[in-house]
Amino acid sequence: MKEKVNEIKSRIKIDLNVDDLNILNDIKTKYIGKKGIITELSSMLKEVPSEERKSFGMMLNEVKTLFNDTYESKKQELEEALINKKLESEKVDVTLPETDITIAPAHMVERVIEDLEEFFISMGYQVVEGPEVEKDLYNFELLNLPKGHPARDAQDTFYIKNDEILLRSQTSPVQVRTMLANQDKTPIRIICPGKTYRRDYDDASHGHQFTQIEGLVVDKDISLAHLKGTLDAMARHMFGPNCVTRFRPSFYPFTEPSVEYDMSCFNCGGKGCNVCKNTGWVTIGGAGIVHPNVLKNCGYDNEVYTGFAFGFGVERMTMLKYGINDLRVLYTNDLRSLDAFRRKDV
Repeated sequence: MKEKVNEIKSRIKIDLNVDDLNILNDIKTKYIGKKGIITELSSMLKEVPSEERKSFGMMLNEVKTLFNDTYESKKQELEEALINKKLESEKVDVTLPETDITIAPAHMVERVIEDLEEFFISMGYQVVEGPEVEKDLYNFELLNLPKGHPARDAQDTFYIKNDEILLRSQTSPVQVRTMLANQDKTPIRIICPGKTYRRDYDDASHGHQFTQIEGLVVDKDISLAHLKGTLDAMARHMFGPNCVTRFRPSFYPFTEPSVEYDMSCFNCGGKGCNVCKNTGWVTIGGAGIVHPNVLKNCGYDNEVYTGFAFGFGVERMTMLKYGINDLRVLYTNDLRSLDAFRRKDV
């Protein structure tokens, strides 16, 4: 029996001298599995004469200890070798030259929005946003657009549920919500940028989805002169110090008086060119003094408070600023259109 134990002890070191974890685990099963060599040796203990049982038990423990120590040592060695091999294969040479990374320029429309937001914030305005899925109440009714008005026609507006829920056709509902929430009737100076939606054909100058910025000022003694000064300042900021605006009479249900405002052509200085169609002026948007009914609908005393509002399409402003003659260029998946108007600081 002693000879057999010594034979097993000598075989352990030889068998465990492997370089693969899977083979090592197979050898573990070979020795201490249910039918393993050491397991079978342990089962023979009951057959050993009582006077030899103690010494056999001690030899058996030596074998078990030898196997476990040798196995754990070899397992640790192989696991460390495997980790080192993996680390070596994944090593990154930090001395290699860096790869050129192309930074995508901001979209032209986003740049114009950011520019205008910064401009109006510098004038004391707040930037306010609102939901794109809107109620008819805020999009039309409180803005002095009664039932049956042509702007409510399903051919012009994306209605979602009956005639009450729709995709907003303007950012004016944000103005209404702001006035209704202003319980203290403190002065309001806000701009409302955001996406708007109308049933329209997509062509060089129109789209079913477009970005709009509207502005609203409500306070005491607000006049058309304040509106004119604000739009003049915006035009000079966007198109240079010599740019001015002019008002032409118009009609909007939510303003009275209402005007369309034009900007002197930045391309020709008012002399006439293909950009302004030889008129010297470029139409920007609509504006006017807030209609008394709108103020009343929003909880204001229209005998005390007045205000002005204006709005324009950001895409049109972008096209004028960057000399783009087709609206669709702004929304194609062609990166060349972005690279063509890349910021100098990008």
